Amino acid sequence: MTTAGKNRLYINDVALRDGFQIEPNFVATEEKVKLINRLGKTGLARIEATSFTSPKAIPTLRDAEQVMRAINREPGVVYTVLVPNVKGCERALSCNVDEINLVMSASQSHNRANLRMTCEQSLAQFAEIVKFAGPSSVFINGSLSTSFGCPFDGSIPESRVLELVQQFLDIGIRGVTLCDTTGMANPEQVRRLCDAVLHRWPQVPFTVHFHNTRGMGLANVLAALGTGMRNFDASLGGLGGCPFAPGATGNVCTEDMVHMLEQMGYDTGVNLDALIEIARDLPGIVGHDVPGQVIKAGKADRKYPKPAWVSDTTAQDAGTQTCTSR
Repeated sequence: MTTAGKNRLYINDVALRDGFQIEPNFVATEEKVKLINRLGKTGLARIEATSFTSPKAIPTLRDAEQVMRAINREPGVVYTVLVPNVKGCERALSCNVDEINLVMSASQSHNRANLRMTCEQSLAQFAEIVKFAGPSSVFINGSLSTSFGCPFDGSIPESRVLELVQQFLDIGIRGVTLCDTTGMANPEQVRRLCDAVLHRWPQVPFTVHFHNTRGMGLANVLAALGTGMRNFDASLGGLGGCPFAPGATGNVCTEDMVHMLEQMGYDTGVNLDALIEIARDLPGIVGHDVPGQVIKAGKADRKYPKPAWVSDTTAQDAGTQTCTSR
């Protein structure tokens, strides 16, 4: 693994898009704007703010234009949005977004189920979007879902992922996100695929996107980090998930991931205390508990008052021990 130190990492919070899109209740536009503005002040590198999908398809994000036109743009923060087609691209560009994120699956079955089209149709649509957006010089990122496995087809060959990454680049997509859409990845698999893409395309800004469906999210982050990956998606509070992964707990939690990386000596650029404060308000915004652990337990360096019977100068009699914590 890369030796820890002040190595700079870049965190993209996706809660406002990937998290809110599957919430059963609509979060008021004003709340979304307030949340984005607060997140923008924490030092996050990128914030995926919304999706310019049809309001009929994702009604919880029907206020995309209103949100993007109302937020305060913090210097140095990239505000990215998901775009499904040329019409969505046109809407996004009218709001002066910094980055457009396109999404398709490495798996034909998942792409048909999720987007109702073949992978070839998705790629053709991507080419149209890139061409349409060309004059704007907006940065275009392509997210490749099911890069580490499909809930319908199972394992996805590494060669398939590499082939699609090359096709992304060939049509003018500049950045690529490898997505573990339903939390099927394991650290060794992550290491192999991340090594492969970084070796083949060392100049491409790759991002990794992990879900914690089976509790391996942070382990997979560490595996990717060890290969040289420096851009990571995460979701405030661990919001998110996939409708094709019943029981999924959501994305890797932003504050949990930042806490781990900072404890290891990495520089995320994020004010963790500010991030935790925002995360603690999240259950009140979405109306339910969230999976994040640090907001419950506190940071690892948190100190608690000693029990009244504990003394710095007097050892307890072993015969009166009342706790067997290990």
